[in-house]
Amino acid sequence: MLIRRNRRNRRRTTGTSAVAVALSAVLALSACESEPSSPDGKPQAGGAGGVGVLAPGKPGEPARTLSPQEAAKAVPDDTPNDADFSYTRMMIVHHEQALRMTALVPDRAASQQVKGLAARIEAAQGPEIEAMKGWLKINGGDSGDGGDGKDGGHDHGQDAGHDHGAMPGMATEAQLKDLEGARGKAFDALFLRLMITHHEGAVTMAADVLAKGRNIRIQEMANDVIAGQTAEIHRMRGM
Repeated sequence: MLIRRNRRNRRRTTGTSAVAVALSAVLALSACESEPSSPDGKPQAGGAGGVGVLAPGKPGEPARTLSPQEAAKAVPDDTPNDADFSYTRMMIVHHEQALRMTALVPDRAASQQVKGLAARIEAAQGPEIEAMKGWLKINGGDSGDGGDGKDGGHDHGQDAGHDHGAMPGMATEAQLKDLEGARGKAFDALFLRLMITHHEGAVTMAADVLAKGRNIRIQEMANDVIAGQTAEIHRMRGM
């Protein structure tokens, strides 16, 4: 049920992003064409002309023709809200724990499949951490390096303390110590169990920001988390 719901969320947010991008592009075109021209090709002031804007519909809905004014109002507001900032800060911490776990794999795992999986997780989540830190800096949040959630006098949410208990799927320190002490097949089994739970928590967090967040870039990143980590959950369950 969770995977089907996430797929519906992904289709919905992808459709919303497409509408926003399309409308933004055609608004620029409409602005250029809305001024009527005189015979010599120069624009005339005070004209009421304009072109229709073809706005793509959401999945399953037909396209609509809007006036430039209607199109301007139809572009969704993707100004980041508290849910966007909260998700980004917490997902950075969530990803960092995953990398802490994968760092143990080369010296402890027996299975080449587990080693390959860990390498793929590192290759994906390392750049995702940097992308999220960059997004926070650009959008007036902290850098994700343990800041207080304030930058330039702006406070974006009250979660910057990173309450690990509020993040689904996070391994406890006791579980991480058990993982550090395991070797061979015992390590492989514990690593897979903890990482499946960890990935499931990330998918839950991503689905939550799709429902509550507003920023298109964060929705795109959340959809990537759902797609990538759902596929890895299936792969780990088959190991």
